[in-house]
Amino acid sequence: MSKNLSPVTPQSNMPVAPTINQAGKKGKQPKRSPGEKNGWQRLKNQKALLLMSLPFVIWLIVFRYLPVFGWTMAFQDYQPQNSFFEQSWVGLKHFRDLFNEPTFYRALENTIGMGILGLVFGTLAAITFALLLNEMRFTKFKKLTQTVSYLPHFVSWVIVANIVTTMLSISGPVNNLLTSIGLVDSPINFMARPGMFWGVVTAAEVWKSTGWNAIIYFAAMAGTDPQLYEAAKVDGASRWRQMWHITLPSIRPVIIVLLILNIGNLINIGFEKQMLLGNNIVSERALVIDLYALNYGIGMFRYSFGTAIGIFKSVISVILIVIANSVAKKVGEGRVF
Repeated sequence: MSKNLSPVTPQSNMPVAPTINQAGKKGKQPKRSPGEKNGWQRLKNQKALLLMSLPFVIWLIVFRYLPVFGWTMAFQDYQPQNSFFEQSWVGLKHFRDLFNEPTFYRALENTIGMGILGLVFGTLAAITFALLLNEMRFTKFKKLTQTVSYLPHFVSWVIVANIVTTMLSISGPVNNLLTSIGLVDSPINFMARPGMFWGVVTAAEVWKSTGWNAIIYFAAMAGTDPQLYEAAKVDGASRWRQMWHITLPSIRPVIIVLLILNIGNLINIGFEKQMLLGNNIVSERALVIDLYALNYGIGMFRYSFGTAIGIFKSVISVILIVIANSVAKKVGEGRVF
């Protein structure tokens, strides 16, 4: 009886399983599931996608990142005939000259003014157009309207400026309409009134880009759950209520993200429309930062001064994006990063 209850001692020649403390480095290695692949295997499986994206990566590096090296010109008294090591470094001299120029502040005011008007009215026009077109039930007419609305985006600003100038001329259709219905006693010379120039540029920009900017809103509306509309119909909601309480909230994250990106480009409004629609009478209201850099920088062979203007624009754009994204993050809406 005592023999059966005696403890069994392990044989000396039998292997003993290592404990957790005895496992060493092998016990700390994470176990990989059978279907899991390491990073190199995933890259090999996606080599076709990587090869397809390679030309775009090269284009991005060559045309977006390598030109940043040219920012060094803003800190030099750049002379094209000299090599990089022969240039004389002047520090922040060109930035001080820029901030001491009264013309620069006039250009900055015009840029911000037209940028805000274009941002507000352009966004509202694109959202409103997308909402109204989404409610249209005649499919053929809806597609036709959508296609026609894209066309102005592909029209050159030279042609658009000619159309706007013709429409707003003293003998143009706009003045004929205003005089015929009795709103004005005599024709208005819109293109010779400095106070109207911002409005003319904004109206031309909205007409040209509304249809194109509405594309992404159409795509966002297509992802709305149809069951929400069916439930709203059961509850007796009208078409207006469905649009206001279902369609618009469903695309709100997209609106916020696009708004953040557009705020970052608030001062990058270009100079084509201002140069083509402007004249000597409205030149003070038509001067924007890009046109200022062209006329007072490159046009006067002040390459370092023009580069300083470009750096100023880039820094302001980054600051605006960060501020807009932080505000969207605090209020709990969609954000870029």
